[in-house]
Amino acid sequence: MEGTASKEKKTNKKSFYSGLKTEFSKIVWPNREDVGRETVAVLACSVALGLIIAILDLVISYGLSFIL
Repeated sequence: MEGTASKEKKTNKKSFYSGLKTEFSKIVWPNREDVGRETVAVLACSVALGLIIAILDLVISYGLSFIL
Protein backbone atom coordinates (compact mmCIF):
# COMPACT_ATOMS: atom_id res chain seq x y z
CA MET A 1 0.00 0.00 0.00
CA GLU A 2 2.76 2.46 0.90
CA GLY A 3 4.53 1.79 -2.38
CA THR A 4 1.48 2.89 -4.37
CA ALA A 5 1.11 6.11 -2.39
CA SER A 6 4.81 6.83 -2.80
CA LYS A 7 4.65 6.34 -6.58
CA GLU A 8 1.53 8.47 -6.76
CA LYS A 9 3.24 11.35 -4.93
CA LYS A 10 6.26 11.12 -7.24
CA THR A 11 3.98 11.19 -10.27
CA ASN A 12 2.07 14.19 -8.90
CA LYS A 13 5.31 16.07 -8.24
CA LYS A 14 6.65 15.22 -11.68
CA SER A 15 3.45 16.31 -13.42
CA PHE A 16 3.34 19.47 -11.29
CA TYR A 17 6.87 20.48 -12.27
CA SER A 18 6.34 19.61 -15.92
CA GLY A 19 3.14 21.67 -15.89
CA LEU A 20 5.00 24.51 -14.20
CA LYS A 21 7.72 24.37 -16.85
CA THR A 22 5.06 24.43 -19.58
CA GLU A 23 3.37 27.47 -18.04
CA PHE A 24 6.67 29.32 -17.66
CA SER A 25 7.42 28.73 -21.33
CA LYS A 26 4.17 30.56 -22.20
CA ILE A 27 5.25 33.76 -20.43
CA VAL A 28 6.11 36.62 -22.77
CA TRP A 29 8.85 38.58 -21.04
CA PRO A 30 9.18 42.29 -21.89
CA ASN A 31 12.28 43.50 -23.67
CA ARG A 32 14.72 46.03 -22.22
CA GLU A 33 13.18 49.04 -24.01
CA ASP A 34 9.67 48.28 -22.74
CA VAL A 35 10.91 47.92 -19.18
CA GLY A 36 12.77 51.23 -19.47
CA ARG A 37 9.74 53.06 -20.85
CA GLU A 38 7.43 51.65 -18.21
CA THR A 39 9.90 52.52 -15.44
CA VAL A 40 10.11 56.11 -16.64
CA ALA A 41 6.31 56.31 -16.83
CA VAL A 42 5.91 54.99 -13.27
CA LEU A 43 8.53 57.42 -11.95
CA ALA A 44 6.93 60.37 -13.77
CA CYS A 45 3.47 59.51 -12.44
CA SER A 46 4.85 59.08 -8.93
CA VAL A 47 6.57 62.48 -9.02
CA ALA A 48 3.46 64.15 -10.47
CA LEU A 49 1.21 62.61 -7.83
CA GLY A 50 3.67 63.60 -5.10
CA LEU A 51 3.65 67.20 -6.34
CA ILE A 52 -0.15 67.28 -6.47
CA ILE A 53 -0.38 65.97 -2.90
CA ALA A 54 2.26 68.45 -1.69
CA ILE A 55 0.45 71.39 -3.33
CA LEU A 56 -2.91 70.31 -1.90
CA ASP A 57 -1.30 69.96 1.53
CA LEU A 58 0.11 73.49 1.33
CA VAL A 59 -3.20 74.95 0.15
CA ILE A 60 -5.19 73.18 2.87
CA SER A 61 -2.74 74.07 5.63
CA TYR A 62 -2.65 77.71 4.47
CA GLY A 63 -6.46 77.80 4.31
CA LEU A 64 -6.79 76.35 7.81
CA SER A 65 -4.23 78.75 9.26
CA PHE A 66 -6.08 81.64 7.60
CA ILE A 67 -9.42 80.51 9.07
CA LEU A 68 -8.04 79.87 12.54
